[in-house]
Amino acid sequence: MTDPAYFERMYTTSDDPWHLATNPYEKRKYDVTVASLPRERYRRAFEPGCSIGLLTALLAPRCDELIATDTVAEPLVTARATVPASHVTFAQSSLPDWPDGELDLVVLSEVLYFLSADVRAQVLAHVVRSLGVDGHVVLVDWRHPFDEAACTGDAAHAEFGASPGLARVVEHVEDDYRLEVFGRA
Repeated sequence: MTDPAYFERMYTTSDDPWHLATNPYEKRKYDVTVASLPRERYRRAFEPGCSIGLLTALLAPRCDELIATDTVAEPLVTARATVPASHVTFAQSSLPDWPDGELDLVVLSEVLYFLSADVRAQVLAHVVRSLGVDGHVVLVDWRHPFDEAACTGDAAHAEFGASPGLARVVEHVEDDYRLEVFGRA
């Protein structure tokens, strides 16, 4: 698993170290992510690794309750300012930490490849355990290897795709990222 100090260092050099707010690639990816949601509305959603809250802002209007977390405190300050909605809760937390209760939307965007195989297995078990009957889990990941990654996005997606508890309902693959939505099998 990527050392949390890596993320802390990234945010000491910039409020937006991955240029999420200015990169056209990121904006398009967020738009495709939200457009890929099979339902218009979700009761209770979880978005770990929310960073500065840009995707959170797009998810919030579609959710009755949204829990968004990040490993590092600094981006959560920006996220709270970006998404001031009362139905969105921000907290500092790291996977495999997981909210109690049933979820009908889980968005794992650009987080799985940072996790060790053991933690990815725990996250998958949490998804299968907590996902409601009509729920969805969205996976979006960069497809290329990089130094801080424990695996590629494709490898992480394959692990979820092999779960007998999940069935793929959306698949969108581009050269640089893979987006998949799974529901209950």
